[in-house]
Amino acid sequence: MGSPTHTEVTVARQSPQRPDADEPELDDITGPAEPDAADEPEAAASADADRALWDELRIDPVEIALPAGTGFTLRAYRPASELTPTDVAERDADDPFLARRQAVETEDDEDEDVVILDEDVAREFAESDGEEKKRTKGGDDAGAGKAEQEETDEEAADEADDEEVPAFLTHRGRLLLFKTPESLVSFVRSGAPNDLSQLDSWNELSERLEPADIAPLDEDVYELDLVVENLRGGHDTWDPTLLIEAGEVARDLAYALRLPAVLDMLSAGSSLDDLDEALRASVNGGIGGFMGRRRLKKIGAQTASLGWRTIVGKISAVVDWRD
Repeated sequence: MGSPTHTEVTVARQSPQRPDADEPELDDITGPAEPDAADEPEAAASADADRALWDELRIDPVEIALPAGTGFTLRAYRPASELTPTDVAERDADDPFLARRQAVETEDDEDEDVVILDEDVAREFAESDGEEKKRTKGGDDAGAGKAEQEETDEEAADEADDEEVPAFLTHRGRLLLFKTPESLVSFVRSGAPNDLSQLDSWNELSERLEPADIAPLDEDVYELDLVVENLRGGHDTWDPTLLIEAGEVARDLAYALRLPAVLDMLSAGSSLDDLDEALRASVNGGIGGFMGRRRLKKIGAQTASLGWRTIVGKISAVVDWRD
């Protein structure tokens, strides 16, 4: 019996056909052809060019979502000594509740003035003042201590002036939010009054800004409209990134818009600040993350959601929407 004949099977490869214009080009193995790697550096270079404007002028586009909608604005950080705060006189005058509270506070201040009608009581006050002067006379050590304290206070004030603080595209105590990049660019180019125009880089921005430049980074996109609903869902559904970023922009807005009530609600030691610290700890690994998650369990979801509803409401009340 002869040796078996080995039959060589040849797989014929079809000649390549020109793909239709509407169909993606296929390669021999993987299917659709991958985009040319040479295009990736060009895209990266384009993105870097877009950011170069903002990095050079030290201003950033920001996107903020509120219950009434989503809008674009601008934010910058500068030393406090270089910024003139937004004027809230007109805004506060339009708020009947704030005006009523200020009137009550003024009446309380007037009630604190002491009017002395009795001569004997007046003499007693005069003698008390004389004794106080004798006690303080010759108290050089106490005076020196007071001078040192004043010097320390001045140094602290100087440091506060050098601290960088947030400023937004605001005017007369209201945040200007634009629903499209085009409307934001039109406003910047118009020369309309606003609080960012005091920046030394503002004129250059107004000359160079294009709608395509209004592309906020992911970390500059804030979804305040989702915060309350997320907190209502309970501890297991809380989104740390959403809530932490909301706290950051709320603090910035409260400072720039001069909203002391919001600053108090988010100040160190407050329940919402405790929530923020616990959230930050929970996203870390190890024992810190474990302790942060335990702390979160002790924070009331209803209290947190009510507090944030107030904050979002106060910020929404001072927004000036622009189309």
